[in-house]
Amino acid sequence: MQLDKLLSNDTAKGFALGVGVVILVPLIATALAPVLKPAIRSAAKAGLKAYEKAREAVDEVNEVVEDLVAEAQAELREEQMAAAEGVPPADEAYAEGAQDAAGVRGDETVTH
Repeated sequence: MQLDKLLSNDTAKGFALGVGVVILVPLIATALAPVLKPAIRSAAKAGLKAYEKAREAVDEVNEVVEDLVAEAQAELREEQMAAAEGVPPADEAYAEGAQDAAGVRGDETVTH
């Protein structure tokens, strides 16, 4: 009868369950180790391969972004140097050259 009283207490039930888990988990883990070890090793290998692929992809994206930033910085430096010298930036100079070739310059028409 005392066992009935003891098991009616929630704390005692939790304690008994904890003790059972502590005893059974190592036994079950030892029994399943030969089966689980290859599966865990395969999962670890797959995870490492996925990590390497993701790292390569991130490296490629970083390289592209670095190239774009370097190109943008170079263009900004060119524009700043051109502005300091009073020369229009390359894009504007190209546009003016295209207008000259078409015979148009600003508001006036160039006749040949």
